[in-house]
Amino acid sequence: MQPNPSTLVRETFPVGPLGCNCTIVGDPQTKKAIVIDPGGDHQLILDRLDALGLKVVSIIHTHAHLDHFLASGEMKKATGATLHLHKDDQFLWDNLEMQCRLFGVAYTPVPAPDQWLQDDEELACGCGVALHTPGHTPGSMSFWFPQDRLLIAGDTLFRRGIGRTDLWGGDHQQIERSIRQRLYTLDEEAVVVTGHGPDTVLGEEIRENPFIRG
Repeated sequence: MQPNPSTLVRETFPVGPLGCNCTIVGDPQTKKAIVIDPGGDHQLILDRLDALGLKVVSIIHTHAHLDHFLASGEMKKATGATLHLHKDDQFLWDNLEMQCRLFGVAYTPVPAPDQWLQDDEELACGCGVALHTPGHTPGSMSFWFPQDRLLIAGDTLFRRGIGRTDLWGGDHQQIERSIRQRLYTLDEEAVVVTGHGPDTVLGEEIRENPFIRG
């Protein structure tokens, strides 16, 4: 596979008590960035933005399980960036305290989302598009950056795995449909950033994922 020269700044690192992968995606020209799934450690995320010379303009979420937005409130307070989520996950966002209690995680209030993400919506900086990929949760989203062949899949698709569907609002038939119809139809050479654990390559998952093969 030929290396793909990236036009974006991208850095992914685990945050929070459950090791959620937080991703910064930035435009090297405008220095504007989006932060995806700030699941904790807000100061670490702010420090990485500073080191990269980027200013976050929007904070977007693949879904509303607690480990993907524990630092969203602190990030918004520190940066003024807007919070984005698919409306079908509002019930999870509204029940953050309950989720934290069940998982034994300290509860920090988070304000309501500023904007609801839409399917096929262009993301801030004009660098990517939001894809509605329900199944792990009703409002699960993936984010596709075609010029960089980069897919942020959240907890929908993992390296040789798929997201759980036994939590609130999960649906196995939906996640299978989302993966087959929305993700496996993208560029097979795309790097897939998962919600937890290592990156993978989309073509490898199409051929080798034991749960859903293309």
